[in-house]
Amino acid sequence: MTGRPVGISDRIWRWDRDVPLRWLLVDEDTGGRNGPDVVLGACAHLDGLFVDPVPAREPERYTLLGCEPAGRLRAALDRIGTDAARLGNVVLDPVHGPGRPDPGCQRYGTGCSCSEELLDLVVLDSQPSTLGPGLVDIDLWGHIQVIDGDRPPAARPPDADGFRLSGSHDDEPLGGCRQTGGVFRERPVPAVPPVTLVGCRPEPPLRTALEPLPDGPVTRRAAARRRVRAALYAVDGNGVAVSIPFDGLAGTVTGSRPSELDGALVDITLDGGFSKPLPSGAEEIWRRWYDGRPRVPNLWAGYDREVRHQWSGAALAHHRDGRPDRRAGRTYHLDGRYVTDVEGFYCAVGEAVNGPGGYFGWNLDALDDCLRGGWGAATPFRLVWHDADVARQYLVPGYDRWRLHPAVTLDYLLGMFREHGVSVELR
Repeated sequence: MTGRPVGISDRIWRWDRDVPLRWLLVDEDTGGRNGPDVVLGACAHLDGLFVDPVPAREPERYTLLGCEPAGRLRAALDRIGTDAARLGNVVLDPVHGPGRPDPGCQRYGTGCSCSEELLDLVVLDSQPSTLGPGLVDIDLWGHIQVIDGDRPPAARPPDADGFRLSGSHDDEPLGGCRQTGGVFRERPVPAVPPVTLVGCRPEPPLRTALEPLPDGPVTRRAAARRRVRAALYAVDGNGVAVSIPFDGLAGTVTGSRPSELDGALVDITLDGGFSKPLPSGAEEIWRRWYDGRPRVPNLWAGYDREVRHQWSGAALAHHRDGRPDRRAGRTYHLDGRYVTDVEGFYCAVGEAVNGPGGYFGWNLDALDDCLRGGWGAATPFRLVWHDADVARQYLVPGYDRWRLHPAVTLDYLLGMFREHGVSVELR
């Protein structure tokens, strides 16, 4: 994600008319791992890329049947009805019988591919179980993990003798259970809304998809010709394309027409497109970057958490690789006035190290990677965190219900910096 054009080396995507083509569609699969990318086309607008976020999923009720609780789960049973009954995230790892794992089950060091994760759980009730003496049935309230992409939660339980229970953050043992209720069931799959490529200049591979189908029965090969799969790149005002951190586009061409934006362009409709569109507020961020990198800090401060996350994604996309790190021992200043959530921290630390619009991680793994070098600052270094009382107030245990994962607290971040030899001065 270096800002170099894609597809054809050093190609600059300009359009000699009044309509800026801001989005580039690239087939990164056809050429294979070592083959060239194939440019499908450039578009002025993608109707369906930026949408209002869907309402948060409602919590569900689950039951652990025939349970032998341990650790925090055992303790939570004695505190039902209080805040201490909040359990957090729990992994259900199937215990397969000898020689009979589920078909396609892949075993890992800490579980298997049949595992499911329950999120942000609260213990509601417990009662003696009919599955065995001394066992209990435990009622829970929370969410089930939905993996981005093609794998929804399983509708049927795996072939297993029971489940090992553990904390998802640190693999803390929480006991086990014989069966579950409410976990494995059919759930509606959200429909992928149609997408329109507005003001598109198709390259030959996409023009092929626009050709009319022959009369008569449509063969599988002919139908596949109209299928479009593409990675998405943003094109700035200088015609340079950068890959955006995004799942990409997938759909089948259902029609095309001359575009009202320019008669030389076409609007192309697809029956689907983005399985996880970007939030509508992120469109403003990419408009800002079209005119060049931000020149003043804290332009992200007025956004909500989800859009702040997208700001860091745009900063990552525009980060220039290959530059040497600044020498170790330097001092960087973090403006902490707007660090009211961990997404704000990532925006602020990116600008502290790499200036307005800078990137220095957008999740914990990425921050750890940046602290190992290659992203602008060699460690050890000194970080002066101004207005740290804001983070001290907001980045506390239990504040984070947005991602349904354990909260990233100020103390956790400070410990992470210490592990990498970064001294932090809170002011």
